[in-house]
This record gives sequence, structure tokens and C-alpha cells, in this order.
Amino acid sequence: MKVTPEIVQHEFIGLMAKVVNSTNPCNVGIKGRVIDETRNTFVLLHDGVEKRIIKETSVFHFTYPDGTVVEIDGKLLVGRPEDRIKKPIRRLW
Repeated sequence: MKVTPEIVQHEFIGLMAKVVNSTNPCNVGIKGRVIDETRNTFVLLHDGVEKRIIKETSVFHFTYPDGTVVEIDGKLLVGRPEDRIKKPIRRLW
């Protein structure tokens, strides 16, 4: 998979995710499959328990089916999934 800035427009439900940094230290290290996404949160299935993680204060590692691991700041993902997919990407370089 080619990693480009458009990666934030992809669908995240069904992917494996890990919280690598967060303002809430209890959330760091939580990993599991993304089972739901709302405007401000991801719901991860972690050891059979649903964990709700706030996007804006966290940094995630997403693992795609081909084995690619991508680190994404949750601030880029805030918003309804259906709106985020349509939103144009601003390039910072």
C-alpha cells in the first residue's frame, strides 16, 4: 500500500489500531480492532471489551491488511467519517 496524505480519507473500521500516545496515560498501549467510529471517538475491541478512545488527544498506529503500519495523529481524523472522506487534503509541503 502506498502511504500518502490521502490515507486520512480511508475507512478505519475493521483495521487493527494501537494507541501509541495520548494525554490520558491509561489509553496508551490499548490495541484492538476498530469496531465503530463517531465524530470524536474510535471504539476498539480490546481483549473482548469495548474501549472508547478520543481521537483529538491520541496518536494511533493503524495496521492495514497488507501489513503496512501507519502512524496518524488523531487531530487529523476528528469529524464524522462520511464528511472526512469528502474533505480535501491540505498539503503542508
